Amino acid sequence: MGYPILIIGVALWWVAHLFKRLMPRLRAAITARTGEGSRGIFAALLLLAIVFMSVGYREAEYHWLWLPQPWMYHLNNLLVLIAFYIFGIGMARGELSQKFRHPMLTGTLIWALAHLMLMGHLAGLILFGGLGLWAVVAMAMINIQEPAWRPKPPKGGWLRDLVALPIVLLVFWIAGRVHAWLGVNPFGAM
Repeated sequence: MGYPILIIGVALWWVAHLFKRLMPRLRAAITARTGEGSRGIFAALLLLAIVFMSVGYREAEYHWLWLPQPWMYHLNNLLVLIAFYIFGIGMARGELSQKFRHPMLTGTLIWALAHLMLMGHLAGLILFGGLGLWAVVAMAMINIQEPAWRPKPPKGGWLRDLVALPIVLLVFWIAGRVHAWLGVNPFGAM
């Protein structure tokens, strides 16, 4: 029963994130009718997607497609750290934010690929492959619908990029602790 729940979760994630790009008129009508309440609707859909993905992934039987090598665990951790930093610079809006059109989607794609490298089973392919593919599709849709890109003016210089680093390290450590609490310790014995 895990696979259908997992697939529904990934599909809900796609729908909630791409709805405004796929159906802009309907999204505008919903926003006109509910005002800021539409954000709550889509936030609830995303929360439901996360619950479905989590439950579905945990319940799915692992049908292995490839086996990870020991060195891949270290590469995964490095790539996830890089992904978190790229994701973070989008919010920091320092100088580096001017270099990436889609820092959050790029970070998500790197995160998904890093996890996909280790999760060589069908459930991992559906979850991480699905989220990575969503990031690619979202970037392509944005680029097609908004071909001219001008980065938002930075809120600060390189200092904001440097300040993002300890925050990212803390989030990375917390994510590792949550993984360990769930039974998967990405850092080995702690």
